[in-house]
Amino acid sequence: MKTVWKSLLASPAVFGTMLFVGSGAFAGETLTTWEITEPLVTESNTEDQKMSQVNSVSQLSDVKPTDWAFQALQSLVERYGCIAGYPNGTYRGNRAMTRYEFAAGLNACLDRVNELIATATTDLVTKEDLATLQRLREQFSAELATLRGRVDAVEVKAAELEANQFSTTTKLTGEVVAVVSDVLGGRRVNDEDIVEENTTLGARARVEFTTSFTGKDELFTRIQTNNIVSPNLRTPEGSLFFGETSEDASNDALIDALYYKFPLGEKTQVIVLANAGAADDITNTINIFDGDGGSGALSSFGVRNPIYYHLDGAGLGINQEFGDKLSLSLGYLGTTANDPTSDNGLFNGPYGALAQLTFKPSDRFTIGFTYINSYNEELGTGSNRANPISFLGSQLVPPPSVTGEPGEVNVPFASNSYGIEASLGLSDKFVLGGWVGYTNARNLSTEGGLVDRGELDIWNWAVTLGFPDLGKKGNLAGIIFGMEPKVTSSSINEISRDRDTSYHIEAFYQYQVSDNISITPGVIWLTAPDHNNNNDDVVIGALRTTFSF
Repeated sequence: MKTVWKSLLASPAVFGTMLFVGSGAFAGETLTTWEITEPLVTESNTEDQKMSQVNSVSQLSDVKPTDWAFQALQSLVERYGCIAGYPNGTYRGNRAMTRYEFAAGLNACLDRVNELIATATTDLVTKEDLATLQRLREQFSAELATLRGRVDAVEVKAAELEANQFSTTTKLTGEVVAVVSDVLGGRRVNDEDIVEENTTLGARARVEFTTSFTGKDELFTRIQTNNIVSPNLRTPEGSLFFGETSEDASNDALIDALYYKFPLGEKTQVIVLANAGAADDITNTINIFDGDGGSGALSSFGVRNPIYYHLDGAGLGINQEFGDKLSLSLGYLGTTANDPTSDNGLFNGPYGALAQLTFKPSDRFTIGFTYINSYNEELGTGSNRANPISFLGSQLVPPPSVTGEPGEVNVPFASNSYGIEASLGLSDKFVLGGWVGYTNARNLSTEGGLVDRGELDIWNWAVTLGFPDLGKKGNLAGIIFGMEPKVTSSSINEISRDRDTSYHIEAFYQYQVSDNISITPGVIWLTAPDHNNNNDDVVIGALRTTFSF
């Protein structure tokens, strides 16, 4: 018997076969390589799936005395103490299992047999059992050898990961966006020359820390530096999403986005934003091209419906799901939430409040209905008149201040914006999308009689065509055709409506060089910039290279 037993010990994981006599414990569940060190855990590796030792068959609620394998299970429990069940008290004996799972089960009882032999209780191990195990060892030799190899590989990988991990709770990622851009056509807008005639090279670098304390929450911290400068076209139209003004561009690294997201029940997600929050942090902007500047569209207009730009800063967001197809997003962000001075702060300064109902009846179709109320926030795209705070500040001459120096014009505006956004995947290779946005803005002050009280109606729309995996998996080609925000009517004498219509035409091709590098050439064509036919058409060229790690 000792000779037979030594031959069995030469191959690990033999005796555990008896764990499954007359029953399969793992139906259709496949072991992954990292689970083989705990062979009684299946691919759906949750606490509910882990097996635990039982001392009596009566502990298994789904094993009845009338079951054909009851006596076999009872014998194994009493003789070897080698049966395991699920924490919920079930054995799941009617389920099928794979040969690898069977081989993994052999390991489960081998230690138990070692204990029996070491404690001089070898009489419990009969010659018949050992003969059976010998045959099983020969029959499952290939699977057991594969299992040993997988375990060895997992141990090596686990040791390497443990030695080189950044943190047990935090994941470190990063992104560098390098952009070469230039104005390729059009030199005069609003009776002024476009002086940015030189090709520029700039970069935006981000380092991101994603921390989880419970496995379900997320603390997100991003450090960013950005010296990419958008061309000054004498109009907000055609601005690059990842670009800054010449005054704001800098090589200084600062904390950019900072938020904490956590679940409040199974269907409710809460996000607390401390800095640089945006609409896409709170809700789905429903645009295949919204890649936050690192991927997708190049322009601010092409990334998302401009009404979303009314949200910026610090605040709170809530997302409530109603089943799998309907969700409601609510959010409030204050642009100067950290400023305690007059007309600033979380509630007295510029803010945006969002409510969006998102309906997704299928994986390929999504539609959103958006409402945003804002104070002293601008769209950031479209014509000068569609951004009335900046427009009046540049057009009106205030009376001198008490010091004799020219003062500043600051006319506050309140607005209500409404949007419909949709995306429809007609096939795996073609996605049709677009949006319509309407903003009603009214001024809340005459600035000492410099401007009349009144309202503006501002419209924008777009149609998008997306071609995922064009030419190669991971690639994305896109076409955007639309009208950036335009003042269609005005009851403010100092702001006339935009008399003409400018069209935004953008095309790009994002080529995935590798998992970590993509190159995106693109062009933006603006007809009648600033919604003025007297202006030259402007063409902007950009070449974006994105490195991610």
